[in-house]
Amino acid sequence: MSFTADVKEELSRVPPVCSHCERATLAALIRMEGSLFLAGSGRFRIEVDTDSPSVARLLVKLLHEQYGLKTDWTVRRSVLHKTPNYLIEVPMQKGLPEAMKDMGVLTSGGFDRGVYPKLVEKRCCAAAYLRGAFLGSGFIANPKGDFHFEMSVESEELANGLVDLMAERDISAKIMQRRSNYIVYMKSGSAISAFLAVVGAHQSALAMENVRVIKSVRNDVNRRVNAELANQQKATEASMEQIMAIHAVVDRYGLESLPPALQEFIKLRVSHPDATLKELGEYADPPLSKSAVYHRVRRIEQLAAQVER
Repeated sequence: MSFTADVKEELSRVPPVCSHCERATLAALIRMEGSLFLAGSGRFRIEVDTDSPSVARLLVKLLHEQYGLKTDWTVRRSVLHKTPNYLIEVPMQKGLPEAMKDMGVLTSGGFDRGVYPKLVEKRCCAAAYLRGAFLGSGFIANPKGDFHFEMSVESEELANGLVDLMAERDISAKIMQRRSNYIVYMKSGSAISAFLAVVGAHQSALAMENVRVIKSVRNDVNRRVNAELANQQKATEASMEQIMAIHAVVDRYGLESLPPALQEFIKLRVSHPDATLKELGEYADPPLSKSAVYHRVRRIEQLAAQVER
């Protein structure tokens, strides 16, 4: 299964904290994935489709237990993707209009486009609403690749409401418009892990944290290796320039005519062409500081510059 499917499977089994949590989860699920079909004056039916069997089972369970509504369940198979799709139909029946109003899906003014405030008054219910929203249209990419989280909603008001609920838990999410929908998204691994923990997907959050740690260690090792390789490259280039300068100076003046300090440096450099200045100082007898070795390098370079004139 995909990482998203694993998360939804775990979230579908999260128990409610209070007696109102499941109503919040159900309301968010219907808001995210439900479609309302009018069937005459004051009559309508609801359809919800999902590709997650655990979400389908949870939806039917909540509709029965919370409001005693009758449902029809149809399993369809996608010709294109060869995967099952679950259609839950809630036909017009006694109690359906009252249930939709109780969940804030419908109001006296019509279809509510935002988050119904009464559903999320308690922190546990706000978390349950976010859980239902993710169960409805959430997606998380495999954390072994790039971190990416998104939920697709139909209205900007609902998108802003979800972002506000997440901000109350110090989770920063952004919104972008994609065609006719609004996408609530995150690209921070820590923010995604925090969201999973808030909505109750603790095993998935732990799995994501493990991947984050491995990525962090790997990236740190890569940075260190790259820095070391860059330093070695710089040291090699500097050493080659110094050896070329040494050849020019020795050819012009002869080794024996140079001061003992420069003779010592030349012998060290020729014997250790890949060594850094600090390492050359350690090879000297007695040892020299890096600044002392650098002073001799500068003297050789000055003499070589005079030869080239």
